Amino acid sequence: MEALKFMQLDSLLNTLLSLVTAFVLGTLIGLERQYRQRTAGLRTNVLVAVGAAIFVDSANTIAGADGAVRVMAYVVSGIGFLGAGVIMREEGNVRGLNTAATLWGSAAVGAAAGADLIVQAVMGTVMVLAANTLLRPLVNAINRKPLDVVSTEVTNAVFVVAERLHQRLALAMLQDVLERGGYPPGDIDIKPFGDEEVVIEATLAAQSVHGDEMDALVQQLAVKPGVRQAFWSPSTRD
Repeated sequence: MEALKFMQLDSLLNTLLSLVTAFVLGTLIGLERQYRQRTAGLRTNVLVAVGAAIFVDSANTIAGADGAVRVMAYVVSGIGFLGAGVIMREEGNVRGLNTAATLWGSAAVGAAAGADLIVQAVMGTVMVLAANTLLRPLVNAINRKPLDVVSTEVTNAVFVVAERLHQRLALAMLQDVLERGGYPPGDIDIKPFGDEEVVIEATLAAQSVHGDEMDALVQQLAVKPGVRQAFWSPSTRD
């Protein structure tokens, strides 16, 4: 009969409000991630937010505010294991940190909703969305700005394997695509590659680049006349 104690109408409505709030706010955060085709998309963010809300709401119902606070502390630490699963290291670059941080934000929003802090949950959602959308142009602008230093730890280069007869055309197309893409080359080197081809290496002036944008630029180059292959790669140099 203990279960009947937690089946009062006002308690159930309170739980429903918390879960619906977590679901809606998690959906808003997840839609932005899904639109950008990130590892943790719509469903993952919704499940994280709703899961956190269930834990906190249950603790709040059973043990009151003290129980909710204790469970929220476990949610904060526990979500780290899920976030670590979306972080990847690729050729010296670490990717997925922003997605992991977004999951952390979804858990915080869900925990707030579960603790009946509806307004705070909404405010948190707005801040998470603002960080992922409004700050993106600023981050891209900063990353494209070359550092005024003698050497940098990480350099990014675009490589084009082209027919020797079309070397000048390939070079011009490479420079044009990079300039229009917002990643002007800082240095260009041309080396022979077999008897009929050359490799054109364009070292970017920007120290940090956006992987998705670089992939798109390389795809543009790969279909140009006379280009046999195009790719980009980060490297660590002294």
